[in-house]
Parts: sequence; structure tokens; C-alpha cells
Amino acid sequence: MRLHLRFLIFSAFLLLSFSTGHSQDFQGQAFYFSKSTMELGNWGARMSEAQKKDVYARLQNRLEKTYILNFNKEASVFKEEEKLDAMSGATDSWGKNFARGEQYKNVKGNQLVQSQEFYGKLFLVKDELQAIKWEMGSESKQIGQYMCFKATATVPTNELTWFDFSWGRLSQSNSDSADASQAPDEEPVVEMTKIEAWYTPQIPVAHGPAEYWGLPGLILEVSAGNTTMLCSKIVMNPEVKLKIEAPEKGKVISKAEYQATVADKMQEMRDNRGRRRS
Repeated sequence: MRLHLRFLIFSAFLLLSFSTGHSQDFQGQAFYFSKSTMELGNWGARMSEAQKKDVYARLQNRLEKTYILNFNKEASVFKEEEKLDAMSGATDSWGKNFARGEQYKNVKGNQLVQSQEFYGKLFLVKDELQAIKWEMGSESKQIGQYMCFKATATVPTNELTWFDFSWGRLSQSNSDSADASQAPDEEPVVEMTKIEAWYTPQIPVAHGPAEYWGLPGLILEVSAGNTTMLCSKIVMNPEVKLKIEAPEKGKVISKAEYQATVADKMQEMRDNRGRRRS
């Protein structure tokens, strides 16, 4: 506990020095490796180990990703490094429709600007940053050369995956709409995801990968649901000045409006497929 207190005092000193120094010139670049697990459920129970291995190999491009976070004192840009599909040698065009686009976060202005491409149409999602009420812990561990401390939070699952899509979510949305018409006084059940983050006050900025931000130090590791992101490399004040600006191209839309647009399109595709079969 004493170590934690001393480190927080030292971190406060760092933050003060950082704020009063040449912060405009301060920049950093963090590289993250993201790995997700996948449950095959009842379908997987009927598969051989060789078949399971083949499925995982084909989906590796979606389950394992690398990202870059460019940041300064106030803002950051988070984007995925594109890789060729391990099986076909091509980019994952279907997955790209539901992948996270280039994400700009401004922690001072509470601003999110994210570029999203959906079936050839470019959207510019503008919204506030997802509010996260962190609970600060006293546990610490070393990640590379940085001392990190643990923080946890619970956030609505939909807020962490708003750019993604699943048929299950669409079915649930339709079911919720039907239930709401029958029982308007009942509150819908909100699925929540627990977040575990490790941040370092040695880099006193409130940035982190993906939707995560708001801690008194750069987030180097975060686990939420079936996905873990781990920082593998940090470059402070790189020789070549980084471009940390919000994307500008695309139809301006909010997160809720973007989700509704995607859901409507996918429902239309399902309906058209059903009519062709009949």
C-alpha cells in the first residue's frame, strides 16, 4: 500500500511537470496486440479437433489483430494495422464491414470521431466519449519497463461494440420491440461487460486503446469480455512528427444512428434472402 501511495505522489509530480512543460510537442506511439477467444457452442461439440483447428485458422485474422495508438496530451488516434487473410491472401472484406474504423478521441473536449465504412459507404460517427466510472485498485505489476496499476469498471456491452453487428443482437432488438409494445412499463435488460485495465502513471495521459480512457496514465493492458489488448511497444516523442487529427470524410452520424442504419440494412438483406427462398 505504501508503494502505491508513493507511486501516486510521484505520478502527481509527473503530471504537474507534464502540464507545465512543453506539452504541445509531446507525442507518443503505442502498439497493441489484441486477441479474442471464440466459443463454438453446440456446433463445436459436433466437430473434430482437426475441424476446430481449421475454423480457428480461418478466423485468425478476426481473432488476432494489431493496432497503433498515436497520442499527445489531449487527443489520440487509434487504428488497426491491415493484414492479409492468412488463408486466401486477401483482405477480410466481410469482416471489414463490421470492424472498428480509425478512431479519434479528444479527452479534453469529450469528443469521439470515428470513420466507419459499411458496404462501400463511408460514415463519420461523431459522439461523446463513452463514460467509464473506474474503480481504482492497489494491485500493481510490471509491463515492459512500466509499473502499472489495476482499475476496473462495468460498461453496457453495446457501448463497447457499437460498430459491430450480430444476428443475435438484431433478433434481440426485434424481440425487445415486440415486448415493449406489450409491456411498456418494464425496463429492458441491459447486458453489461466487466473491464479490467492496467495503466501506467509514468506516461501521465488519459488515453488508451479502443473505447478505453480516463485513467491517470496510459492504459497498457485491458481485458473486456472475450478480448484482451496488450501494449507490446511504446515510442515516446518519435523523430517523425505524428499526425493526430480527426478523420473528416463521410456522412456525419451519431453512434445510435449508425447502429440503426446497419441494423436496417442487415434486416433488409435477411428479408430479401427469405423472399428468394420462398
